[in-house]
Amino acid sequence: MAGRVLSSELAKTSIQQIQSIINGGLTDQISQLDSQGKTLSDPNVWDGPLAEKFRSGTWPETKSALDKALSELEELRGQLQQISTNIMSAGGGS
Repeated sequence: MAGRVLSSELAKTSIQQIQSIINGGLTDQISQLDSQGKTLSDPNVWDGPLAEKFRSGTWPETKSALDKALSELEELRGQLQQISTNIMSAGGGS
């Protein structure tokens, strides 16, 4: 007995919305955050106890998370068309 397969117009729309969000600037915004974080990490731009805490802990942790998010978004971007095709063929859609 085969498992349930469902494909709806909402599934197709959701894939298109994800593509639009990623391609519409989300990755650019993450890159802009990275750029501003690098700027704030420069002791010639901002210094003091809070700046040191930012440079030594907050920013490295945040940058790591941003880098991971960018990598995962790029991977998702590469898979979205296949995901869309699979959703539509699984449900018999076109």
